[in-house]
Amino acid sequence: MILVTGGAGFIGSHLVDALVAKGKDVRVIDNLSLGRLEFISKLVEEGKIEFIKGDLRNFEDVKRSLKDVEIVYHFAANPDVKLSVEKPLTHFEDNILGTFNVLEAARQLGTVKKIVFASSSTVYGDAKKMPTPEDHILEPISVYGASKVAGEALLSAYAYSYGIKGISIRYANIVGPRLRHGAIYNFINFLVRDSSKLPILGDGTQRKSYLYVSDAVSAAILLEEKVTKLFDTYNVGNVDWITVREIAEIVIN
Repeated sequence: MILVTGGAGFIGSHLVDALVAKGKDVRVIDNLSLGRLEFISKLVEEGKIEFIKGDLRNFEDVKRSLKDVEIVYHFAANPDVKLSVEKPLTHFEDNILGTFNVLEAARQLGTVKKIVFASSSTVYGDAKKMPTPEDHILEPISVYGASKVAGEALLSAYAYSYGIKGISIRYANIVGPRLRHGAIYNFINFLVRDSSKLPILGDGTQRKSYLYVSDAVSAAILLEEKVTKLFDTYNVGNVDWITVREIAEIVIN
């Protein structure tokens, strides 16, 4: 059995689609605070996946979802970087506590062999090199980025302490159908509300690398199948990048 946390979310729901297409037995846990049941409702109705409405902050919900599970794709998280600045406790509870509960429940139950963690390129902060190598210094500049560093550290510790294999995927900015956050989504919504102006955080020179969601999902499945190390990290993104100002101009056009 495979568990996808956050499986009703943007990337998570696409991952569920791909795993089902490969004939895997899949269970999803999602509290639907950000995810949408409509993304996976057809699979639920057809009996192709099991769905648990549960919260990773609730340890009993996590233990229930992990029963008989061997592989976990831990993709549940609060991805709102701006919110992490305004209300950092939210990201501590959703991202750090949630990840700890997944790892600790896996340790207690003893059936989980491998955890694939959706981390983020935000662990590097304002990266000094693009494309960014995995050995680049970790210097997050947001609480969201810090929560991903903490998640990776916990995953590494549980791997080496308890033998649960861990793979951390440091995703670039992922785009595609079902996207409900990020610069592109926000720009479109701003312009729908008021087409006369478009607010941009910072000076617009920040560089972002983008990757289509199907490639992000393919990478996650490939890494789960191929990686044999007890713990390892991988950057998953593109070889090119674009500035926030350039993104804004494209959306405006």
